[in-house]
Amino acid sequence: MKARILIAEDAAAIRHGLEATLESEGYTVVAAANGAQAVKIFPQEKFDLVILDVMMPQLSGYDACREIRARDAHVPVLFLTAKGEEIDKVVGFKLGADDYVTKPFGVHELLARVEALLRRGRLGGGHPAVAGLAGGPNVAAATFCLGTAMIDRRKFTATVAGRMASLTARELKLAEIFAARPGEVLTRDVLLSAVWGTGYFGTTRTLDQHVAQLRKKIEASPEHPTVLVTVHGVGYRCEM
Repeated sequence: MKARILIAEDAAAIRHGLEATLESEGYTVVAAANGAQAVKIFPQEKFDLVILDVMMPQLSGYDACREIRARDAHVPVLFLTAKGEEIDKVVGFKLGADDYVTKPFGVHELLARVEALLRRGRLGGGHPAVAGLAGGPNVAAATFCLGTAMIDRRKFTATVAGRMASLTARELKLAEIFAARPGEVLTRDVLLSAVWGTGYFGTTRTLDQHVAQLRKKIEASPEHPTVLVTVHGVGYRCEM
């Protein structure tokens, strides 16, 4: 069955180019000219992936992502952005984006990211590499502990000290991996391959941003983490 992809891009030339490229790869594409149209279209059909330009009239990609996430916590969301500032990417991850591509981008890079996100979606939020890393009995349960936080895999939430926060799909996968391997040093490359897939072309900074967001949701003091500890120059270690 063909994957269905919703695109929201206000630049007509880019929108048509994305449609042609993705359809040539066998995907079914529905295109919207702005964020408001995308939000209106999204609940009408079942989509396997959503691609949102960040800067759009009527409703930005950020706002469209927020509304789509309120309806569906699991559908992969890919941002297209011409901005290079780190803060913009952080905002996108906070709102639930799974990945981003910075304009101008190459066709092969875009397709690789699309394939990786669709693969994660088909596996129900998991990835074969994750299964190899997160095979512990606690992760198999509906809920598990990460430090003092209680993670609910069904609800995509983390609760610590009576405070509940929503998790993105990637944050949940990171939590599963860390919980399954307490005390072990996990390199950034290993974590990137497990969570983003072996075809991922991004930098380790993407991982660091996701870990920073996860810390805010599971650490008592995110500025001084005691659960997800940085191993400088290598990666991270989970202290349970």
